[in-house]
Amino acid sequence: MSFPRSVRAAKGLSAPYPPLQGPALQHLSAAAMGALLLASAGKHFRDPGFYRDVVPAYLCRQDPATDTAQTSPARTDTAQSGPAQTGPAKTGPANIAFAPHPLAVLSRDEWIAVSGLLELAAAVGILLPPTRRLTATAVTAMFTAFLAGHIDALVRAYGPHGTLRRRKVHAVRLPLQAPLILWAWSLRKPAVGGRSRGGRW
Repeated sequence: MSFPRSVRAAKGLSAPYPPLQGPALQHLSAAAMGALLLASAGKHFRDPGFYRDVVPAYLCRQDPATDTAQTSPARTDTAQSGPAQTGPAKTGPANIAFAPHPLAVLSRDEWIAVSGLLELAAAVGILLPPTRRLTATAVTAMFTAFLAGHIDALVRAYGPHGTLRRRKVHAVRLPLQAPLILWAWSLRKPAVGGRSRGGRW
């Protein structure tokens, strides 16, 4: 039984274009991730202060210049009050020397710059199909590692030196890591064609 041409044309209007899926959808998702990483990498250098709170203090190197600047007032007071006392140094909570963290090899600003460079490299690698799976794995690990900084920032925001604004900001930034991790992980999967066995969508 044949149908009029107008009926067949009307039936074809129900789905004039195939749905976006398979390789096309993965390429679009990778492009969006690349744009996000590129924007974030640029912000690391334009506004590094935005990331300072999420760099844990235990990962930051203590530069000698900073220590000298912090101890110089004490030496000035000693010089004004009289000659320095000789003898064994006093021990107490303020004089306890803590071993530095094994990863405390960079300053806070250096960590921000390095993470910006890593995100810039990831933005390029995620766009290239040959390197997408490896880059997506690295980005997933990077976002997971960032959780430590966000948790530390949220804990400090609720500490004695925290502010209401920091509590709100970090209470929002921490949960956002979960969808970013899942998104990056999804880009590891190979793209599957969108057509069925019959050649139809």
